[in-house]
Amino acid sequence: MRKGSSYVVLGVMSGTSLDGLDMILVRFDRESTEQPWQFSVLDSKMAPYTSQYFHALKEAISWNEEAINDLDEKLGIYIGETINEFLSTKEVKPDFIASHGHTIRHQPELGITLQIGSGTAINRLTGLPVINNFRAADVAAGGQGAPLVPVGDRDLFSEFDMALNLGGIANISFNRGEKRLAFDICPFNMALNELAEILGKPFDDGGKEAAQGKVLPELLQALNSIPFLQKEAPKSLGLEDYLEYWKPILKLSKESVQDKMRTFIEHAAAHIAKCINSGFGKKVLVTGGGAYHRFFVKRLSELSHAEILVPDNGIVEFKEAIVFAYLGLLRLEGKPNCLASVTGASKDVSGGDIHGF
Repeated sequence: MRKGSSYVVLGVMSGTSLDGLDMILVRFDRESTEQPWQFSVLDSKMAPYTSQYFHALKEAISWNEEAINDLDEKLGIYIGETINEFLSTKEVKPDFIASHGHTIRHQPELGITLQIGSGTAINRLTGLPVINNFRAADVAAGGQGAPLVPVGDRDLFSEFDMALNLGGIANISFNRGEKRLAFDICPFNMALNELAEILGKPFDDGGKEAAQGKVLPELLQALNSIPFLQKEAPKSLGLEDYLEYWKPILKLSKESVQDKMRTFIEHAAAHIAKCINSGFGKKVLVTGGGAYHRFFVKRLSELSHAEILVPDNGIVEFKEAIVFAYLGLLRLEGKPNCLASVTGASKDVSGGDIHGF
C-alpha cells in the first residue's frame, strides 16, 4: 500500500449507546509530512442494529468466552456486510477500514479490554485492509485504554479548548500546558436511554421527558456519592461500572421515570460542568447523541463558565468514527494514536491490529 499525502479511510464505530453502526468515509490530505492532516467528509451513514444484535451486545458482558468468540465472528461478518452495502453506491472507495468494534468488557485495572467485531472477518468480507483493536496495546502498557478520541480532538478539532463527548459514557478532552488530558466522567446515554425504554421510547427526544421531572435530593446525593466520581484521572468507565454503581441506585428509587431522568441530568450536568470549569475552557465542542438533549445542554450551559457549542449534525453523530479513521491513519504511519498523558500508560503507543495490508 502507498505511503502518501492523501488517503480515503472508512471509519467504523459502535458505541455503548447501541444506536447502531456508524460509518463515515473521510478523505485526509496534507501538503507535506511536516504539515497536519486536514479532513473532509465524503459520506456517512448510521445503520441501526437489528433487535438480535442490540440484545446480544447488551447482554454479552455476562456470556462465557466461547459465546463471545462466536459473537465476535458474527459481528465481524455483520459489519463487513453492512460496509459492503454502504460502499456499493460509492464512486470513491476507501484505502482501508478503521473499525473500533464494540466494547464488551473494559476492566483496565485487571489488564482487560475487549472490543469485538472480527477484523479478519471484515477484511474477508470486504476485500479491504482493516485496522482494529485499538485499545489493547495501551492496556498492555499499563494504561486505561480509554479515552482514545483525544488524539483526534487535539489534531482535528484544535479550534476548541475542550471536547465533550456525550455518548453512552460522557468523557472530556483538553490541553493542560503541553499535555493532552482526557477522562470519562460518568455514564450518560446508557443511563438515560434505559430510563426512556421504560416509557417505551428508545431515547428522550430533546429531553422532553426529563424536563417534566423534578430533582430528587436523596437520589441525587446517592448518585453523587459513587466513588468513581472522586477518583483522579486517568480513569475510564465501562458498562460494568454502570451496572454495578449507577443502575442499582436508579432502580432502587420508586419515583417516576421523569423524576429519575431529571435527577440524573442534574447529576451529570454538575459533574461535567465541574470538569469544564476546572479546565478553564472557553469554547467546548459537544458531540455524541447527548448533544441533541436540549434540556441537558441548557442545564450544562447554566452551570459552566464556558461557551457550549453544538456543531452540525454530521460532526455530532460521526465525530468518533472520524477520529477512529484518523487513529487508523496514525497506526499505518507508526505514529502514537494513544497518549500516555491521557491513559496513564508507561508510554505513548501506536495501537491497532492490521489485517490484509
